[in-house]
Amino acid sequence: MPDPDERGGVPLQGESETSKRPALAELSDAWLVGRARELIAAVQHTNHEEQLEIVRTIDELLDETQRRGEPILIAQLLRAAALARLVTRGYAAESEPLLDEMLAHTRRHGLSLYRADAHALRGRRLVLAAQEDAALTEIARALAILDDSDRPDMQIPRREWAKTQASAFIDCWLVLNQLGVYEAAEEVIARAHQAIRETAGPHEITLQLMNRIKMLLGWALRLERVDRHRDAVLKFETAASMAVAVEAPFAESLFPRRIGVAAVDQVGVLAAALAFAEPDPTHSDRLQRLLIEPGYPHEQVLVAIALSRCLYVGGRRDEALQALQKTRLHLDEDNSQPSMRLNLMRELARLDSEESQETKQLNSFIEYATSLELELWSLRESQIATLNTRREHERLSAQHGAISQQALQDPLTGLPNRRALDEHLRTLSASTTAQPLAVALIDLDGFKGVNDEHSHAEGDDVLRVVASTLRDALRGDDIVARYGGDEFVALLPGAPVSAAKQALGRAVNAVSSLPHHLSHGVTLSVGLVSLRPQERADQVLSRADAAMYQAKRGGGDQVATANAIPGEAAAGWAEADPAPSLEELP
Repeated sequence: MPDPDERGGVPLQGESETSKRPALAELSDAWLVGRARELIAAVQHTNHEEQLEIVRTIDELLDETQRRGEPILIAQLLRAAALARLVTRGYAAESEPLLDEMLAHTRRHGLSLYRADAHALRGRRLVLAAQEDAALTEIARALAILDDSDRPDMQIPRREWAKTQASAFIDCWLVLNQLGVYEAAEEVIARAHQAIRETAGPHEITLQLMNRIKMLLGWALRLERVDRHRDAVLKFETAASMAVAVEAPFAESLFPRRIGVAAVDQVGVLAAALAFAEPDPTHSDRLQRLLIEPGYPHEQVLVAIALSRCLYVGGRRDEALQALQKTRLHLDEDNSQPSMRLNLMRELARLDSEESQETKQLNSFIEYATSLELELWSLRESQIATLNTRREHERLSAQHGAISQQALQDPLTGLPNRRALDEHLRTLSASTTAQPLAVALIDLDGFKGVNDEHSHAEGDDVLRVVASTLRDALRGDDIVARYGGDEFVALLPGAPVSAAKQALGRAVNAVSSLPHHLSHGVTLSVGLVSLRPQERADQVLSRADAAMYQAKRGGGDQVATANAIPGEAAAGWAEADPAPSLEELP
């Protein structure tokens, strides 16, 4: 492992430069994202103690982003926190709640690329837990989302969108490569390259080349196991040419590195690629040194097999066996790449068989092993078919869900429509946990003038802005729906009238405080009631409508409540006050 001052990355938290750094709250969003990327690049190539420090540092960054509340920023740091745990020995299980949170967060905010990435990372977690079939399902879900994400999301700048799409593809590729489903893995990594071909920097180029090299080496070893040696040689040669090409971008990448030292002398899989293409004793010293460097177990397998072949060519069979056996011991607790473990076992068996005297028994064993390998090869084809079937199923299910969603969504504002409101109101009125249920009918003051004096297009813009402001002003589990025209309805489950009035008062203030070019001066009149036992939807909305008109008669820009209880002779107006100022709110 390179010394800390030679690795070319930024110092980790706890090193000398951190004392000079401002508090996290003073740093920009871009700095937080850049720092997280540097740490993720480092965590995959450091020792265990440094990995734990990186996990703690990323958690601090995540806490800061959650305080800021910016959805994309939170998604990026949730990914970083989960990924750091997935690559840190003994911490993979801790990624599960973070991935659950990432999936919920990305669904809530419509961040499809990050949602696909969350499924891909969950697939990676399932491979580590030896749940390969479930991992394949998660990758099918991720790819189904990515199949329908060809156009950039308007929430994300185009360059960032391309990088995010490529990152999600790479996380899918990692799982497919771990499972040995190389044909599907090749398609996915090609799409990752396509996503960033115009925007890739040195680090992305280095990452792409290294990933392709690892895939080609694993694929070649797999081909050898079914006696397709000519195909294997071609893949070894391609990997070696890529190992040479990676030198230039590696020198400018974020990977921890020793400045001025060739990449092939620092990265085990690059040295292995050259050795597989032309096994020779001259590679041995370098491979022996790189074999003891910290790294992924499946990468160490590639280095160990390449080393054993070079030692064997040099007549050092016993040392070749020893290198393989040591690596096998280190794999005992690792499930990250089942196919790579089989490659190692085959290499051990091949060397052992060279000196065996029990020829007849050996021939029977080889025939049996060859039959098993052919069976595994056919199972691989079944895996590809399963992946494609599940991928198509997920894609069609998503399309069906989108059509169903459209039927319950107002196309102008994106809020639930009246049909969805009726379903929500029916569900909440039957739920004991939602009681008391506050119901508010909200009308825009001055909206007709916007349409008359400007245009209906301007009016539509105002409705969108008001809808977004209302949604942001209320709690996450409150429901805001477009009732029709310039009217909205809010449902606040579990909210007494007093608490609901405070919340809606904040919404009224938020709209009246909007810049004039966005709101054109419209304000809100809100009628607020509480659902009565056995009350029908039309009855509670009628009472809320009457309360709203009370607010209108009071001049608008306020919340009015009507809370008569059953048995009263007439509805009593509790109050119709202007919305409290922000200073008055608790």
